[in-house]
Amino acid sequence: PKELYPKIITEFTEQYARGAKDTLMANPPVWFKAIIAVELTYQLPFFFVAAYAFFMGKCKWIRLPLIVYSTHTATTLIPILGHIFFYDFSDSPVPGPATFEERMTLATIYMPYLVIPLLMLFVMLFSDDYKDHRHIKSH
Repeated sequence: PKELYPKIITEFTEQYARGAKDTLMANPPVWFKAIIAVELTYQLPFFFVAAYAFFMGKCKWIRLPLIVYSTHTATTLIPILGHIFFYDFSDSPVPGPATFEERMTLATIYMPYLVIPLLMLFVMLFSDDYKDHRHIKSH
């Protein structure tokens, strides 16, 4: 509910949504609200754990949790980008992107939520700094 947020935040969100033609922020569908709920309960708190691990450097214990985190975060962009590129906004209560250029601009705003997690995933998968080098002996 809008009443729970300071007026300046709701006004900023409304201004952004109108300017970027971001219908997901202006009139979020239930599936987008579910993604936001997961971001607030899982991704946001984990961000601080991951930031601590990166700050400390070469913390091998962060590898598996960060693989899960980055994969999950990147995959949330599939329905978001699908909505941006393929949804018919002609009947939308809030004006959405009408041209391919507007759709690309809006997609670009969301792109860091795909690119940064994928970069983190590749670091965790391929960097020797985070791999466990214990070998299992065969008998």
